[in-house]
Amino acid sequence: MPKMSFREALNQAMSEEMQRDPNVFLMGEEVGYYNGAYKVSQGMLARFGEKRVIDTPIAECGFVGIGVGAAMVGLRPIVELMTWNFSLVAIDQIISGAAKIHQMSAGQFKVPMVIRGAGGAAHQLGAQHSNSLEAMYTNVPGLKVVMPSTPADAKGLLKTSIRDDDPVIFIEAELLYGETGEVPDGEYLIPLGKGDIKRPGKDCTIVAYSKMVGLSLQAAKELEKEGIEVEVVDPRTLRPLDEDLIFESVRKTNRLVIVQEATPHSSFGGEIAYRVQKHCFDDLDAPIERVASEDVPVPYALNLEAIVLPDVARVVAAVKRTLE
Repeated sequence: MPKMSFREALNQAMSEEMQRDPNVFLMGEEVGYYNGAYKVSQGMLARFGEKRVIDTPIAECGFVGIGVGAAMVGLRPIVELMTWNFSLVAIDQIISGAAKIHQMSAGQFKVPMVIRGAGGAAHQLGAQHSNSLEAMYTNVPGLKVVMPSTPADAKGLLKTSIRDDDPVIFIEAELLYGETGEVPDGEYLIPLGKGDIKRPGKDCTIVAYSKMVGLSLQAAKELEKEGIEVEVVDPRTLRPLDEDLIFESVRKTNRLVIVQEATPHSSFGGEIAYRVQKHCFDDLDAPIERVASEDVPVPYALNLEAIVLPDVARVVAAVKRTLE
């Protein structure tokens, strides 16, 4: 399989789906002439033209709303947000519109759209550009939420999301755009709601998603030096959630550490913990541990940002606590 970056895999997924289906189009800030804020749409304007790769004003409420309307009449828009922090400007269009129209119209309208862009913290973006908002969107019936961790997963999940008849929230970690990996050519689809074991192990399960998967794999390598074999489970989609894969792993290892970039209060990690304790209570040999960002806005200063965000040492320590 060819190797490519995360951004190239996303580009390939969109380009293949636009080639396959004339109803698919891309719109957002700087997606055209600038080739995307993170160069995800590199070359797509030249290939597909201005009617299908559409530069928008800096007005998320407006162009997300246009995407909802376009989806209702049979098109399949991909709406790129420069960052998921800016989705808050369009929150009414997403939650009151996209998520609810199918039910409120008694099935007369579908909203087959993907809203995608960078999410979470990167390097020194400051508090207003470092939010991890996935729990807010998983709380909304009618939305599907996808958070890939590898280039192959990014391609397979995005192609599936574009073909889905429901609105999909597709959150891409900014620091993953340059990561490379093998990506299958051509028709490659990953079902929504199907997780993946990124590393097998027998002593403790780590459930992580997005760029926390890579962090967890680094921690697993450190723990391996001490003879501790950690299983890393990547749900890939948070809604729908492959809870059976998580339960199967916990029943094997009897321990669970949840690693998330979001702050701990009311987070998606709490939902995973609830489901595991409900369905695997008798299988657990230790309390569930969770590694998350500190419960503060992410600072701009690099040294303070490093203290707030999860790191390998905190994951290693959490796994060891479950083995005490």
